[in-house]
Amino acid sequence: MELDIQCEEMSPSRWAELLTTMKSCKTIRLDDCNLSSSNCEDLSSIINTNPSLTELKLNNNELGDAGVEYLCKGLLTPSCSLQKLWLQNCNLTSASCETLRSVLSAQPSLTELHVGDNRLGTAGVKVLCQGIMNPSCKLQKLQLEYCELTADIVEALNAALQSKPTLKELSLSNNTLGDTAVKQLCQGLVEASCNLELLHLENCGITSDSCMEISAVLRNKPSLMDLSVGDNKIGDSGLALLCQGLMHPSCKIQKLWLWDCDLTSASCKDLSRLISTKETLTEISLIDNNLRDSGMEMLCQALKDPKSKLQELWVRECGLTTACCKAVSSALSTNKHLKVLHIGENKLGDAGVELLCEGLMHPNCNIQSLWLGNCDLTAGCCATLATVMATKQCLTELDLSYNPLEDEGIRKICEALKKPSCNVQQLILYDILWSSEVDDELRALEDSKPEVKIIS
Repeated sequence: MELDIQCEEMSPSRWAELLTTMKSCKTIRLDDCNLSSSNCEDLSSIINTNPSLTELKLNNNELGDAGVEYLCKGLLTPSCSLQKLWLQNCNLTSASCETLRSVLSAQPSLTELHVGDNRLGTAGVKVLCQGIMNPSCKLQKLQLEYCELTADIVEALNAALQSKPTLKELSLSNNTLGDTAVKQLCQGLVEASCNLELLHLENCGITSDSCMEISAVLRNKPSLMDLSVGDNKIGDSGLALLCQGLMHPSCKIQKLWLWDCDLTSASCKDLSRLISTKETLTEISLIDNNLRDSGMEMLCQALKDPKSKLQELWVRECGLTTACCKAVSSALSTNKHLKVLHIGENKLGDAGVELLCEGLMHPNCNIQSLWLGNCDLTAGCCATLATVMATKQCLTELDLSYNPLEDEGIRKICEALKKPSCNVQQLILYDILWSSEVDDELRALEDSKPEVKIIS
């Protein structure tokens, strides 16, 4: 049994009702429910008396250190079998870390700990690392984003990594680490016996200076499948160093996020080689990099290579125009694996989208999710888009937000949605002006096709 409630104010009667339900739940998720430390006393009792409970998610609640102390009393009982604990943005401080350390040291069932967006600080996370180093700890996933960590945390993290071969995922994004600390961390990862599968280092103050060390991790950890270094100023020179590791035969990367990394079209030669030869790579994000049409054309050439197995390509806000759309269309008509294309916030225009639709209509194209928000589109391209919607049953998600489609364009899209052959289940239309009459038509459409979700 699963309890999954979000963004609900808990009255005493509603809370009492839910407590009865929780006694037999395997999963409890109560994000954004205005819970406090007093609710944690009840939850501690649930943890103690419900041995089937394996996941507890309490993100975005004002639990505080006192609330975590209550929770940990339940977590430390012999009957507890909790595996996943989510406490993101719960107003915790370093004071909670001693209590959580006790749980990590004593509770081998706990495999996931998510405590990001809390002011734990370097001192607090050092205490957590002591718990991770305990032989009883079997932690596999550790999420420490936005925890106010500094470079001083690396020695403790490396010691934990050395002692914990079970650790599969480590997220340190949005902490002020810097190149020196990231180099030390990577050297520790190379030496550690852990089989890391996910490493997230977004917005950690990384430059090209530490990319050689990250590249070494890619070469030496064939287990690593998910790397995110977005929002770091690595530049074209840093990307070239990363690609040395990415292209190594032992690297089995699947997901690579490089958004806002100060990349230009100069990086696209290396990226194209990666896309066309690394058959394990299924997802790449290049959002907010100045790739321009020339760079996109190189990427599209790579997508046409039979060895490319890319399924998701994110090139939002990359300085693209109508000029690259013929190349994108050609790639769409050739690559059978691509399922998700985020190409919004580029000046494609109606002419560009008309060209894209030629590729989308090709029998080889299997796109499921297409994002065209803020692409300078008007009602002029909506008839062609409507044809794609009504014809390509693989297309289930379409984003047309922030485009001046007006009543004429929205009506054409609605006509396509009404057709039995249209399989679009989610239509995103943020910040588009239409009349009250069209609004009524959209609501009627949702009533007649409840499987369709229109988000505006």
